[in-house]
Amino acid sequence: MASNYQQKYNMAFIDQAKFFVKAGDGGNGCVSFRREKYVPRGGPDGGDGGRGGSVTIVSSSRLHSLIDFRYRSHFKAERGVHGKGKDMHGRKGKDCLMTVPVGSIVKDSETGKILADLRDDGDNFVVARGGKGGLGNPHFSSGTNRTPRIATKGKEGEEKWLIIELKLLADIGLVGLPNAGKSTLLSKLSAANPKIAAYPFTTLEPQLGVMNIPHAEPCIIADIPGIIEGAHEGVGLGFSFLRHIERTRIILHVLDGSSEEAINDFTVVERELEKYNKELTQRSTLVLLNKSDIADEDRLLDLQDYFAEKGFDYLLISALNGEGIASLKERLAEMLEDL
Repeated sequence: MASNYQQKYNMAFIDQAKFFVKAGDGGNGCVSFRREKYVPRGGPDGGDGGRGGSVTIVSSSRLHSLIDFRYRSHFKAERGVHGKGKDMHGRKGKDCLMTVPVGSIVKDSETGKILADLRDDGDNFVVARGGKGGLGNPHFSSGTNRTPRIATKGKEGEEKWLIIELKLLADIGLVGLPNAGKSTLLSKLSAANPKIAAYPFTTLEPQLGVMNIPHAEPCIIADIPGIIEGAHEGVGLGFSFLRHIERTRIILHVLDGSSEEAINDFTVVERELEKYNKELTQRSTLVLLNKSDIADEDRLLDLQDYFAEKGFDYLLISALNGEGIASLKERLAEMLEDL
């Protein structure tokens, strides 16, 4: 299950796109009169035009990226059919149905106003409504005007440019400075196979993995890359991907326990999260002192004292050789159950 999920997700990751929607115009009303053999002065019988189709966005848990928007940026619904004689009304135009991943946010491109937040599978929102059909000439018949030669045109359908953003819906989010060991940890907790190398910014896009927990539902883990000092202002990659941490239930803060700057590294990432969204500092957080197998013992003791004094839960692990991973899984299962 996990490998299939990862394979689907990593085909292509696109988390923001701009697109154009155009609802169908309404069909025109018809001017027509009856021509029956034994009916003198046959009255009006023009049909109404059909309503234009609408553009609707529907969220689906089967999608995990906005890859479709790379190849298509215009979405149009069908216009309504014009009315005809003999009181034949025009058919309604076919709607245009757009499928997007769960977690998508739709905004107006000009104002930035959020129009829809599709958080659950099957959520839907009409982003452009079809135009109303025109009226046939029978609507304008009266005692003084029995042969009206008036019909109205269909209304134009709504059209607009929109922006769609994807915020990953993950149970657990991994944060930390580059080279803290997040990718290695993700590979140990799940069946994900992220790129791992000994240089910064190895991970250039969010990575997902599924962690199986005994006697419980599998949970989704997201590795959020590129959070460095100034990320909330667009420095590095963090600005592009900070949005994905907003919907995680638990934040795993991965630190390089062997670094002399571990406390400063922790402060930098916490500050960036707070500046981006203060609410993130209130999430359930677990600090992981990674690379404990090569860290100085006195330094690890100082780090433990620091986080205990600050009130943060912490664990010593080594993602590379698997030390502490079993304890971490048990701890995460408890935290998820409490939430």
